[in-house]
Amino acid sequence: MMKLSAKEKENALNEVRILASIDHPNIAGYKEAFFEESSHSLCIVMEYCDNGDLQTKINNAKKVSRFTKEDDVWSIFYQMVLGLKALHEKNIIHRDIKCANVFLTKEGMVKLGDLNVSKVAKAGILKT
Repeated sequence: MMKLSAKEKENALNEVRILASIDHPNIAGYKEAFFEESSHSLCIVMEYCDNGDLQTKINNAKKVSRFTKEDDVWSIFYQMVLGLKALHEKNIIHRDIKCANVFLTKEGMVKLGDLNVSKVAKAGILKT
């Protein structure tokens, strides 16, 4: 938790609205949000992904000079695409796809998260 600027608060509230509208196995699930008065912080409670993020997985593999199996790479990629498809079907554009925002579970599920810079495309187009 940290004190949010007006722009950060707007982005966080945007993320809450977007998260609350999505229920898909490849999107990190929204649980609840609350405003913590003493620190003036918006707290967002998300689904716990018990195997970290893809960036950490890649960094750990590099440290021990180990490659990820091709089948695992395709599975991760496919699940990311399913998550993106679910967002795009609601005209939501993620706008921050990177390995640190791809979360993993020990059961092999892949979940996209960190939607705070996402936008809803009105008339199906964004101009940013």
